[in-house]
Amino acid sequence: IRGAGTSTVTIDGVDKLTGCFHEIIPDRIEAGTFMILAAAMADHVRLENVIPYHVESLMSKLKEAGVYIDSKIDYVDIYRSPELKPVDIKTSPYPGFATDLQSPFMSLLTQAAGESHITETIYPERFKLGAQLNKMGANISVTPPKATIIGGQKLKGAEVTATDLRCGAGLVVAGLLAEGIT
Repeated sequence: IRGAGTSTVTIDGVDKLTGCFHEIIPDRIEAGTFMILAAAMADHVRLENVIPYHVESLMSKLKEAGVYIDSKIDYVDIYRSPELKPVDIKTSPYPGFATDLQSPFMSLLTQAAGESHITETIYPERFKLGAQLNKMGANISVTPPKATIIGGQKLKGAEVTATDLRCGAGLVVAGLLAEGIT
């Protein structure tokens, strides 16, 4: 097989296929979601079977927000920050900040005292989470392609609706942060 990463892939066939060992890499969106949950709720969490290189853009923003992270070859230790700081995020294709992680990160930013911004360059519908978080006491305004999060207030449990899978992940983070039932 030749041409991976180009517009033309050429495959030279064979008479018979043989077996091989293949291992699927860890999912960076799944790992990133757990990293954000850990930053929001746990004093310390070790996530194993993670390739830190694949979540560098997320780790950079978590560190900027004040979360302590220690990473090795195949695991990441996350330590919750006693005081989250606001950050600005701009989504972009890999290796940039994943659009799939901006929803749970938006929920985390509701706890960072000050003003944060998320610029969504891939999927503007992600901002539907903002209205759901506002039902819980967040202060989020959306003017596409940007959302402004004024953080630092405690969330309160509310009846909310996940408008898509990633919104659901954001609401899980928010529900765990909130006082009362969500």
